[in-house]
Amino acid sequence: MSDQGTFSEVLEPRSPNRLPLGDGTWHQLARQYVWVQLISTGIGLLLVLGAALVGWLAFGMWWVWIPAGILLVVLAITIAVTPRQARAYGYQLRDDDLVFRKGILWQRVVAVPYGRMQLVDITHGPLDRGFGIAQLKLVTAAATTGVAIPGIRQAAAEQLRDTLIAVAETRRTGL
Repeated sequence: MSDQGTFSEVLEPRSPNRLPLGDGTWHQLARQYVWVQLISTGIGLLLVLGAALVGWLAFGMWWVWIPAGILLVVLAITIAVTPRQARAYGYQLRDDDLVFRKGILWQRVVAVPYGRMQLVDITHGPLDRGFGIAQLKLVTAAATTGVAIPGIRQAAAEQLRDTLIAVAETRRTGL
């Protein structure tokens, strides 16, 4: 995999009770993922602010600032946490499965066996295309083990898809 333009390492929480990452090469998200998330959240922040201003100035609804203020605080916190959150994402290709990790406070580590994969899907929205990134989704028979890896460079997502399909075909299971 080409890890050019990605974060340098998966950051772990410092608690002794954290989920261990294990050995192996962890691949990171592209740095452009942070910009896409910041722009998307910023647009949401501006829409909430604009709607609150219209409600207040045009219709005299002063109380609109209560829910708008709550949303604005949540969106501002989201903007502040996004860069750190992006560095907590990572995936690792092992002999028998793909391991995906995300989360700072609420950590999730999922191992998806190659033989259980039913579909590998690459999606990207307009901002993703503009920044050259994509989201790779792995679908399995169990609904809870499906994995979506956001913010992978487009070329790396296509290479990972092809690798996963090749591994599944050699084992004559899954895809």
